[in-house]
Amino acid sequence: MTVRKYNSPRRASSAAATREAILKSAHTLFLARGYAGVTIGEVAEAAQVAVPTVYSSVGNKPGILAALLEPALSDPAVAATMAAVEASDDPYAVITLTAEGTRATHERHWDLVYGLFYRDPPGEPAVKAVLDRGTDDYVQALSRVTDRLLTLDALHPDISRSEAVDLLYFHLGPHAWMTLVGERSWSFDRAQTCLAHLACKALLK
Repeated sequence: MTVRKYNSPRRASSAAATREAILKSAHTLFLARGYAGVTIGEVAEAAQVAVPTVYSSVGNKPGILAALLEPALSDPAVAATMAAVEASDDPYAVITLTAEGTRATHERHWDLVYGLFYRDPPGEPAVKAVLDRGTDDYVQALSRVTDRLLTLDALHPDISRSEAVDLLYFHLGPHAWMTLVGERSWSFDRAQTCLAHLACKALLK
């Protein structure tokens, strides 16, 4: 006898809504009180679900935090930026587009990335692994930007490929935005313009 799997769209929709409620509640509580100051029980209470439901739907606290970070790591701005970079024949536009794309990603997820991960970073190994993956992906994207600049023969002759990647990371990486926008209260517009200009001066012929 063949047992047929039963798929209920209503049940799937309910599970997705429950997961979303848990993540939304955790997001609010983590930002208000810090990651360490929130318990799974408090997340469950805010989401109006039972504690076991939190574990079965999202996971433990590190799992919740990783799930909250995932949209920032898979932001569609990254793919759109890379496509524009690889289609451009103007080295200055390549760097400007990169600055615009990194700005869009940070701005869209600013409350979480700056408010939680930068100002008071959780010490969970599982969360660090997610952040490390984000850094690796970021460096890979900047490596593709560097390769485009090399194809255009635009890099300063004294700068190697690895140095160019490092300089792009220095000027357009997360800490640049955290410093100027987060700590020095610059607008994203001002930071984007300045960082793109400095990156162009540092890298291009």
